[in-house]
Amino acid sequence: MEYVKLGNSDLNVSRICMGCMGFGDASNGQHSWTIDEENSRKIIKRGLELGINFFDTAIGYQSGTSEKYLGKAIKDFTKREDVVIATKFLPRTVEEIEQGISGQQHIEKMLDKSLQNLGMDYVDLYIYHMWDYQTPLYYILEGLNNAVKSGKARYIGISNCFAWQLAKANAMAEKEGFSKFISIQGHYNLIFREEEREMSQLCREDNIAMTPYSALASGRLAKHPEETSKRLEQDTYAKFKYDEMAEYDNVIINRVSELAKEKNVSMTEISLAWLLTKVASPVVGTTKLHHVEGAVNAVKLKLTDEEIKYLEEPYVPHRLVGVMSQNTISTSTEKKVWSVGNQKV
Repeated sequence: MEYVKLGNSDLNVSRICMGCMGFGDASNGQHSWTIDEENSRKIIKRGLELGINFFDTAIGYQSGTSEKYLGKAIKDFTKREDVVIATKFLPRTVEEIEQGISGQQHIEKMLDKSLQNLGMDYVDLYIYHMWDYQTPLYYILEGLNNAVKSGKARYIGISNCFAWQLAKANAMAEKEGFSKFISIQGHYNLIFREEEREMSQLCREDNIAMTPYSALASGRLAKHPEETSKRLEQDTYAKFKYDEMAEYDNVIINRVSELAKEKNVSMTEISLAWLLTKVASPVVGTTKLHHVEGAVNAVKLKLTDEEIKYLEEPYVPHRLVGVMSQNTISTSTEKKVWSVGNQKV
């Protein structure tokens, strides 16, 4: 395993971050394909054995059961100080807004609940899961700064935002003397490269670590065209993100498959080896032991410039999908109506 400093921090993280969205009670959350605690523990233990020390979860994953599974496994298999734990919080709900719960109060409540789920006193990285258009940015930044000052979070990161939002947030944090975001967890992989337009340049300029999710496009970049899986069949959210452009994406996926056969490695290794040339530590979801092993093997695989060009050449621009697509159109509540840039409409 190789390790790298995470942006402007002293966190020394493995080049592969284990994504824990696939862990949790399948009957208690958004996804029906997640795995139970026993199998989650086996995967976490194997990751630790292979040198992974960076784990990413969220309070929203299967109603907090992902956090619970991860926390218990870490306690049983390693020392807390030997791992880097990241978790994420969601924006205020409409009910919280109506009750007058502030952004600062919401963050404190969410973090306390996550720490309870994890069975830990602190997290190393606390991530703003998606931009909250109903809460002033100052309140979010102050709430996160309070988390760092209290010792409940060592650093803060952000996910699902535009480059201008990250730049604005860190500029405000610097002005106010608040903690700044050291990492961005965006949607980035070989068949979805829109982060290269602005975000990647901003991150290089300001030494902000990129730790992208959906590193294997919800399994699409890990399976040959004739293969399938429970997730590919049942993950309706992933279908929403990827099916529209499948005709174009399949050209790239076929090239990954071809190159994997030529080099006698897995498609996972090819896809992640490419991504590792672009980012600090991709978040790789795992629900089987061989997923972990393939991800770790990718760290050792070095692609040539010609191979990288061959993989990249067929890419065509994609429209934003998932959470980010919702941020490009007007959203409303009974109290406010917002569009991108917090322009009232």
